Amino acid sequence: MLTTTDTVPLTGPPDSAALRRAAAPLTVTVDDEVRARVTRGRRFFHAARHGNGSGGGDRRIYGATTGFGALAGFAGRADEADQCDNTLAHLGAGQGPDLPPGIVRAALLLRTSSLARGLSGVSVEVVERLAAMFATTFCPAVPRYGSVGASGDLIPLAYATQALRGRGHAYLDGRRMAAAAALAGAGLRPLALDGRDALALVNGTSVTTAATALARDAVRAAHRALTALTCLLADVLGCDPGFLDADLMRAYGHPGAVDVAARMRRTLTGTAPSGTRPLQEPYSIRCAPQLLGAAEDALRYVDGVVAADLGGVSDNPLFFPGGTGRGGGDGTAAEGKVVHGGNFFGQPAAFAADVLASVTAQLGNLAERQLDLLVDPARNGGLPPMLATTPGTQHGLQGVQLATTAFVAEIRRAAAPAGVQSLPTNLHTQDVVPFGTQAALRSHDMAELLGLLCGSLALGLRQAVYVGARRPTAPRCAALLDALSEAVPPVDPDRPLDADVRAAADLLATPGLLATSGSPATSAPPATGDRP
Repeated sequence: MLTTTDTVPLTGPPDSAALRRAAAPLTVTVDDEVRARVTRGRRFFHAARHGNGSGGGDRRIYGATTGFGALAGFAGRADEADQCDNTLAHLGAGQGPDLPPGIVRAALLLRTSSLARGLSGVSVEVVERLAAMFATTFCPAVPRYGSVGASGDLIPLAYATQALRGRGHAYLDGRRMAAAAALAGAGLRPLALDGRDALALVNGTSVTTAATALARDAVRAAHRALTALTCLLADVLGCDPGFLDADLMRAYGHPGAVDVAARMRRTLTGTAPSGTRPLQEPYSIRCAPQLLGAAEDALRYVDGVVAADLGGVSDNPLFFPGGTGRGGGDGTAAEGKVVHGGNFFGQPAAFAADVLASVTAQLGNLAERQLDLLVDPARNGGLPPMLATTPGTQHGLQGVQLATTAFVAEIRRAAAPAGVQSLPTNLHTQDVVPFGTQAALRSHDMAELLGLLCGSLALGLRQAVYVGARRPTAPRCAALLDALSEAVPPVDPDRPLDADVRAAADLLATPGLLATSGSPATSAPPATGDRP
């Protein structure tokens, strides 16, 4: 099996970087502090459930002594192991293609972290066995459709839990197979759960939060890329950078715009305007700091929601042992308390994912419009149409420009808010739902298309210099062009460009690339194969 030295401790909440790394094997550690607080919560649950301690007895505890959802008014199964099946069997109703393994493993890392807080009443063994899974390539097969993001991501997390029990299907080393075979191949034993364990595994918004966090990271990467590409566009066209003036931005008054413009001024340090451009550039250049700045302000809101969700506990009920020890006590009375509530309600992530969708749509509009400007000889400073080397016999970026139009249309179609589309379900027990899962997965899909739009624009800028645009005069912009030129050959003659767009998109998402291009550098000579 694959191994890794990458380590994620469960002492505190994971960050989104850990969620990204969870797509591959990594070491998740359970230390004595985590064991102590989980054990304390488990003991309190048993005391409350069985009446053999300070937690009191004869309490009705949702999911432990009762049925589920609309049937919570009926008694559950008496046998605790059998109650596990009672929890999971009816939730096997998902449909559609499997979720990407990266989302599923990120969701399980979040679920493990939430359980490790010690407020869910699960056993230490459950937490330790979940942690052990991450050192392997095991990944449950989870269908996309079925969650409303209200009582947690019940159906998708039920599929994940069943796979960990050896039921259903899973992936191992990227191959889909029976879950029991995947567990055996990974050297893992099937999980044995009681009803409380099973409910705690499914009763949280981990899929929604994971997809939102991963989408946010991808959109932030695209935002950084588009900010740098806008500078490169302005430089190769010879634009005057006055539209980034610091006094102008301060007068605008929006902190995101002030910060983005400052970043762009640094990137364009050393640029020499050509003097041939119009007095006022098109909005896709002149208003870029305002647009990108508004996106930055919106992304900061999403950042706050993601951070809160990563650090929160999404489950129901929660078990607060008495006292103020590290086991999750919050100053409650000495006997502790069992609290039934709605921490599984994914409305914050739904709103954040909807904001993320709006940001993605407008960033996509900007990238597509900038590429359209670049291929249009009426606006690109006299470069050949479609940046073709010999128009008519060659067609340059014509296919890529068509594809970007399709990408933007798809993004716009998907950008309608999901978090306000409440639809009652479950005999009106869930009479208002946030549809956070739909919002999050949709935003994750859109973020991938935005990355391809950035890759398309990058390919256009690389080709523009090849067919006659000036070489960038700002050292930072020149460094970015050189990186693109090394990764993507010029389009001469025509060839399929799908792989080139993906290569450019992957390059722009490379950690540190834009930071490198944003630092002072000596302008290098043209890349091999470029025209002088």
